[in-house]
Amino acid sequence: MPAQAVDVALSPPPASTAPAGGIGLANLPLVAPAEEIFDTATIRAEADRLSQAEGASASAVRKAVVGLLKDARKQGLATIRAGLDAAPFSARETVRAYAYLTDGLVTTALHVAQTHLHPLPTPTDGERLSVLAVGGYGRGEMALHSDVDLLFLTPYKITPWAESVIETTLYMLWDLKLKVGHASRTVRDCLRLARDDYTIRTALLENRLLYGDAELAAKLRKRLKSELFQGTSQDYIEAKLEEREQRHTRQGGQRFMLEPNVKEGKGGLRDLQSLYWIAKYVHGVETVQELENLGVFTHEERVLFDTAETFLWAVRCHLHIVSGRATDQLTFDMQVEVADRLGFADRDGRRGVEHFMQLYFRHATSVGDLTRIFLTALEASHAKREPRLIGMIKRSRRKKVKEAYEVRQNRLAIADPETFFRDPINMLRIFEEALRTGYLLHPDAMLRIKANLSLIDNRVRSNKEANRIFFDLLLKHGNPERALRRMNELGVLGALIPEFQKIVAMMQFNVYHQYTVDEHIIQCISNLAEIERGELVESLPVASRILKQGVNRKVLYTALLLHDIGKGRPEDHSVVGAQIARQVAPHMGFNPRDCETVEWLVRYHLLMSDMAQKRDLADPRTIRDFAKAVRTRERLDLLTVLTVCDIRGVGPGTWNNWKAQLIRSLYWMTAEALENGLEDLNRETLETDAKRALRAALSDWPRKDLRLETGRHYGPYWQGLPGDAHVTLAHLLRGIEDDQVRLDLTLDADRDVTRVSFAMADHPGIFARLAGALALVGANVVDARTYTTKDGYVTACFWVQDADGKPYDESRLPRLRKMIDKTLSGEVVTSQALVSKDKVKKRDAQFRFPTSISFDNEGSEIYTLIEVDTRDRPGLLFDLAKALADANIYVASAQIATYGAQVVDTFYVKDMFGLKLHGEAKQRTIEKRLREAVEHGAERART
Repeated sequence: MPAQAVDVALSPPPASTAPAGGIGLANLPLVAPAEEIFDTATIRAEADRLSQAEGASASAVRKAVVGLLKDARKQGLATIRAGLDAAPFSARETVRAYAYLTDGLVTTALHVAQTHLHPLPTPTDGERLSVLAVGGYGRGEMALHSDVDLLFLTPYKITPWAESVIETTLYMLWDLKLKVGHASRTVRDCLRLARDDYTIRTALLENRLLYGDAELAAKLRKRLKSELFQGTSQDYIEAKLEEREQRHTRQGGQRFMLEPNVKEGKGGLRDLQSLYWIAKYVHGVETVQELENLGVFTHEERVLFDTAETFLWAVRCHLHIVSGRATDQLTFDMQVEVADRLGFADRDGRRGVEHFMQLYFRHATSVGDLTRIFLTALEASHAKREPRLIGMIKRSRRKKVKEAYEVRQNRLAIADPETFFRDPINMLRIFEEALRTGYLLHPDAMLRIKANLSLIDNRVRSNKEANRIFFDLLLKHGNPERALRRMNELGVLGALIPEFQKIVAMMQFNVYHQYTVDEHIIQCISNLAEIERGELVESLPVASRILKQGVNRKVLYTALLLHDIGKGRPEDHSVVGAQIARQVAPHMGFNPRDCETVEWLVRYHLLMSDMAQKRDLADPRTIRDFAKAVRTRERLDLLTVLTVCDIRGVGPGTWNNWKAQLIRSLYWMTAEALENGLEDLNRETLETDAKRALRAALSDWPRKDLRLETGRHYGPYWQGLPGDAHVTLAHLLRGIEDDQVRLDLTLDADRDVTRVSFAMADHPGIFARLAGALALVGANVVDARTYTTKDGYVTACFWVQDADGKPYDESRLPRLRKMIDKTLSGEVVTSQALVSKDKVKKRDAQFRFPTSISFDNEGSEIYTLIEVDTRDRPGLLFDLAKALADANIYVASAQIATYGAQVVDTFYVKDMFGLKLHGEAKQRTIEKRLREAVEHGAERART
């Protein structure tokens, strides 16, 4: 090794050449003894021996050394994994161990390249070389598949000798399958490039000398500080915060995304690292402990930083091991395996993965708290510009704050904390003041509120003034979401309603809900406020009309706030929530009648959604049963708005025109029934009206043809289909031959569906065959009805969407027609053809959806309802319909309600004699067949 070369990565270097942190990684705690991870002396000696083998060519030496290092890397990784397995939360020791192992590989490769393959006995001043780890690797933090970022630093333009050393080193590292990011630059290059590129500047901020000329590395650090970092703190901070905002936007902008990115997401590792980078840039600190010493963080806040960082790094380390690649997206399938590796077990009626993710989101919230504290401290030191008021309120128009408050750094602060907290209700008043004036809360005020939550006791919860303020925050300012979210983050909402604290950051491990439970509730209330402001009149005309006409807003907002408060327990969350509402509502100042209404809304908040999506709205019994349940127009109005907000609050894309149409139809039919009486809901009236409408629509038909059409169908046909479907099917049946299959596709863009109408001679199991043909061409059925005619034909309507929940495109009609012909003729065996399509996505495989099958003989006057609740897949409807056909069960209609990867298929059926399925033995036999169909199809989907 040339005299100037210093190998500093694996042992304590001189103070002048110390890597970031001041000492070598070997001297810091690792997840296993350093020599067991990478035995520097032994491996270096063996590398020397292989390099000095007599007659060995350069390529042979390189190959031999790579083989040695491969074995060393394999052994080192196994040692680190064993250490992490034994102590799953030893994240700091693990990330340091990965960096230490990488140091050994890099420096050994450099040693061989410089000493044996490209020796330079008398180097000139221009032939000096420093190799530095930069970025996360420079910080000494790596996960299993992290990039190895290297800076090859030369004093002047790179020489042929340095180029050869660098090239040989890189080839060896690539042969080791390391993902190397590298740059070869002079000190001047580094300064020039970093001046315009903040990403490069940040990478250079965290540089650690691995090997080579220590003086050159020291020169870089000195010039970076004096010529680049000094006097540019404010610009750097603004750039990093802008970068942070853009990163959050790319990741969805929400802290509670149910598949978060551990590294880049809001509240993730990158947010903590950004704080550290800014602190290092501004204050020159090397550790977070120094921020406590400087007074930026209190001891508790510094501990919070360390705890959150350790947890997030543990998650990332396990995620890299489980996935086998450099992924940072905590997808549903990965969440289960990471939770298991971290030791989270099922308990209290919740899965281990749900406990794990709740803790994850609470740490993500802590990261947000720390960010606010840190940035405010920077403003106090004038390193960062103060924020402008919300809504860009001009200074001259700002409202003066009340006596208990003061404006500090453009934020609302507590003037005299001792006086303030003598009255605990002030912890609510401050949110009202923030909304009134438009100021954000000062982090110091937030911290003091969090520290004094115990002052909010039963006396405060029952206090009239406290309740007035709380409901004013919900009802009077037009943007309740802002106050609720901040109250939730600070724990005030959970202190006011202790049961709410249990659902904070609680995830629901299914692919349907896209937010945590508490965030879902806040989204629901935000939706309600939007409707009230008149912003959704076009898309939500019924809900907008109801609110405009007037409802009990206090009851409605409270019911929305409490509707999912019972989640996370073994019992039905609606029942538990109603019990909680019964206890909470009186404390909130409700009279007995309103208490009863709030309790009823929470208990039955899923009723309207279930009736609309799982029941046949054309069946008069459905409307009668629902009308009997709601009893009054007031409750119908409240439940309708609550249902709309609840579905929309699940996540983007959940509410669509199909669901909107179902909810509207159920609302108007129930409203009419409540107004005119339930006796008007009878099949005879519906049949008479439908025939009259058809005659009017086909007024140009000969009377003979009209008599044939109106006389060939049984009663349920007229009651079960809309008038335009009667017209379409009349045209399809007119003059049909026994060997013909006629079909029509009608686009219904207003409801986001395509109606596929069929007419043909009757076939055994026709419903299953048609469902199979639709599945084979990628059509998802959301509703379906089949009817036989008196003259031996069958009519059917299937309402379908594509895989994205959009109407099925008319251009695909020829393929659909061809597939139907093939399935009906037996040319295509549906069960075999579905094998390649009926696959469960890996992402969805970890969800548990136990199959539930129920029979209901009360939900319809003439049919038995069979409800199958299970995991969804493309061929499920076909499998279930075929099982029913094989049991000689006639399927009149089916309603399909999907909830992400879960589906509820409700079949309206009769037996072969046209009777309901009353016998328990018959029901058990059919249930067995259906379960076998589900299990057989699931096995097919897994293989």
